[in-house]
Amino acid sequence: QVQLAESGGGLVQPGGSLRLSCAASGSGFSLYFMRWYRQAPGKQRELVATITPGDSTTYADSVKGRFTISRDKPKNTVYLQMNSLMPEDTANYYCNAVDYRTMRGMTGDDYWGQGTQVTVSS
Repeated sequence: QVQLAESGGGLVQPGGSLRLSCAASGSGFSLYFMRWYRQAPGKQRELVATITPGDSTTYADSVKGRFTISRDKPKNTVYLQMNSLMPEDTANYYCNAVDYRTMRGMTGDDYWGQGTQVTVSS
């Protein structure tokens, strides 16, 4: 069992930066695919970034070049560094941990945090 706790959200002006953290408790953190999702009011949930157990990363086109996902395995923590923030980045950001079975569409581990709100506004 893995528990995830996000932090680091808040209010920031356009062009500003924030770093989100997702602290994981439990075992097997280094074996999970870690993902950041976001959901704005009235919109579908969007996959923002993924980091694999081997630390390969992928990003949504909307955040490429502005956001960076990383993980600190000894600290069981994954980060999302967000730069050049825009009002359209405003959303609740969620951390997600899945294993290789879930990534392949099979029944596997799939854990979620409670989310942290990011608001980009002047």
